[in-house]
Amino acid sequence: KEISALASWTVTSAKPGCGIPQLRNSSTSLFWQSDGPQPHCLNIHFFKLVEICGMRIFLDFEQDESYTPTKIQFLAGMGYNDLQMFGEMAFEQPRGWIDVDFSGKGAVPILRAFLVQVKIVENHQNGKDTHLRGLQIFAKDKAAAPSTRRLRDEVVGQNSSRDSVKVPKRASFSRGLAMPQWSTVPELR
Repeated sequence: KEISALASWTVTSAKPGCGIPQLRNSSTSLFWQSDGPQPHCLNIHFFKLVEICGMRIFLDFEQDESYTPTKIQFLAGMGYNDLQMFGEMAFEQPRGWIDVDFSGKGAVPILRAFLVQVKIVENHQNGKDTHLRGLQIFAKDKAAAPSTRRLRDEVVGQNSSRDSVKVPKRASFSRGLAMPQWSTVPELR
């Protein structure tokens, strides 16, 4: 599901009438336009630790020409002091929605962070200001996935009917101690 609305958005600079409300609008005819020296940064600060499984941006070279980014860096962390780059993308003449490359974030398929920063480093034709027409951040929808309890009950039922072995309903998949409640991943509401 799209979780961009769960965050506070800030930019390093913006032209009047071309700020965060225009970038967050569902229409890609509106855009954020920076107004200052490069790099241009868009900071997306979540109020809870989130597990991001995808991001995409909307760029349009045909409409924006020299305002189109050619190099964007993506950083994430718990705050401004520990941001680490997890991806960098270069563009020739982009047009449309582009999925952000998550290959630099390591073996874990989920990016966990409080803060995501989009840093526009270069523009086409050495343009000073930039246009970004859309940005969306996605997390897995845990409400749509089967619950752990239901899954456990199904497995327990399969085991007992197949092997004729009675397995208590409270059986756990993990061996040893149960995971404490405080260490579980928070649920976004």
